[in-house]
Amino acid sequence: MTSKVLVTGGAGFIGSHLVDRLLRDGHAVAVLDNLSTGRRENLADAGDRIEFVEGDIRDLETLRSAVAGVDTVFHQAALPSVPRSIKSPADSHAVNATGTLNVLIASRDAGVRRVVYASSSSVYGNSPELPKRETMPTAPLSPYAVSKLTAEQYCRVFHHVYGLETVALRYFNVFGPRQDPNSAYSAVIPKFIRILVEGRAPHIDGDGEQTRSFAFVENVVDANVRAAAAEGAPGEAFNIAGAERISINELDRTLRDLVPNAPSEPASHGDPRPGDVRHSYADLAKARDLLGYDVQTPLGEGLRRTVEWLAER
Repeated sequence: MTSKVLVTGGAGFIGSHLVDRLLRDGHAVAVLDNLSTGRRENLADAGDRIEFVEGDIRDLETLRSAVAGVDTVFHQAALPSVPRSIKSPADSHAVNATGTLNVLIASRDAGVRRVVYASSSSVYGNSPELPKRETMPTAPLSPYAVSKLTAEQYCRVFHHVYGLETVALRYFNVFGPRQDPNSAYSAVIPKFIRILVEGRAPHIDGDGEQTRSFAFVENVVDANVRAAAAEGAPGEAFNIAGAERISINELDRTLRDLVPNAPSEPASHGDPRPGDVRHSYADLAKARDLLGYDVQTPLGEGLRRTVEWLAER
């Protein structure tokens, strides 16, 4: 069944891929983005098939207008990055926590059926228990993680108190085409690819033995679509990740095999980043059971496609 949907942060990396999928599925798509980290060129494939609103989720009245007549809100808008939040915790809170509260208030008042919220694996903190399960205690280590968990709790409360259907998806290290490799806060995969393409060796924070469950963006998009429809999902949080666990050192070696003429010079190492978790690996059983989620694109294929996309630029 097709409907009108809103994607907040729809000009961003993940949001724009979600917009493309929703259009292919036949939905009427509106996008709300303030273009602080999103870019209009990410929506080039969408063309004039979307309704684009340049606005900020910190403005409740803008949101009230954007959600009018909408069935589902895919709430991707956020101020990303742990280091950025450590530098400016108030900004992270205003966008990620208060902004999400605004999304929920506007959605509740407009009669939106469901809000699918982009949460983060950072809510688990540095617990040594692996894999990370949704039943584990949360222990955020950074203002970013606190803001994402606060918003997630607002989603749960709005479901239980007001009956608004909400689903939180805890993303684990999403990567893929359109991810900005040039930002001071860019994620490790696009940053490493850019450096290797330029013929330089990457710098690794810490000893490089920290591990991650990287999720290719198309898998994350599929999870969002499933979360919008699954009957048992409202009021719940789900891990969304890749199926494999890889260390940063192993990631460096893998990318060198994929990047033509990558340098042989070894990576340099420095101190660990403040707020970083040591190991991150997701248990996907709940997402499989209630959402029907599964990893469609494995890590190696996702990395290859990402290298090709970035190398062209």
